[in-house]
Formats: sequence, C-alpha cells, structure tokens
Amino acid sequence: MHRRHLIAAAPALLLLRPAVAHHGWSSFDQGRPIYLEGRATRVAWRNPHAEMELEVPENLAVPADLAGRAVPAQSAPVDGAALLKAAVVPTRKDRRWQIELAPLFRMNAWKVPEIKVGDAVAMVGFTFTGERGDPILRVEYLFLGGQTYGLRSSPA
Repeated sequence: MHRRHLIAAAPALLLLRPAVAHHGWSSFDQGRPIYLEGRATRVAWRNPHAEMELEVPENLAVPADLAGRAVPAQSAPVDGAALLKAAVVPTRKDRRWQIELAPLFRMNAWKVPEIKVGDAVAMVGFTFTGERGDPILRVEYLFLGGQTYGLRSSPA
C-alpha cells in the first residue's frame, strides 16, 4: 500500500482499537453482592468512572463484622444493611479483578481520597450473573482508610 493510502486509512484503523468497556448497573447481578479486598495494582482516576485493578488474597473471606458496619445514606434507594449481610466472596478464583468505581464528580462528592497503587481497599459490589465473563466488579460500597463510601449516588 502506498504511503498516501496508509495516511488516508489511518482514521478508519483507529476505529478498530479495542474499546474501553463501560457498564451500567443493569449489566450486573444486583441480587448477589460480592465482597472483595486486596491491594490496588493499577489505578485510573478518570471519567467515565474511576477504575482500578485489584489483587485479592488467596484466602479471601467475608469479614465477620461486615454485616454490622454502618453505611452512609445516599440519594439512591439502597438497602445497604441488607447488601452487607448478604455479601459473599466470589466462587471464581481470579486473583486480579477489574474494579469499576463511580464517576469522578461522585467520588468528589463523597470526598473519596484518590486511591494509589499499593493501597489496601475493600468493597462490596456486583459482578455479572453467574460470574461469567471477565472478573469485573461494580462497586456499591467502598471501604478505604476506615471510612465507608456509597458509590451508587451522591451523599444524602
């Protein structure tokens, strides 16, 4: 192919790049809350939502005190106490999970400190029905630095 044909084709070739996935809440099994904890190995603090990669320990377990933790009120109708009580660890054994947090305007409304690589974090959220597909978790509650943040909506 001649150089000018390559230059003309370049914009079309850019469309073939893999797209960054963005999943709405309806893509996730909201009837089965999942608990994850671990260390951030990659963080992207950007829109459409902050995201990170989480490395989870081999012996992941739901903490004994999880069901009794207080959750903050948020503008969306979320039964946080029931979600924490029902939370389970995933059946799949992936050690690395892709974590979808909230859009930056919402992270700022909650005053969530920017997560850095190496930070210890825990969360309750949702993955795909039957845990199929990639290990992705959409976070409902984030536990960071002794604080709990609700990420479905803004603080109430």
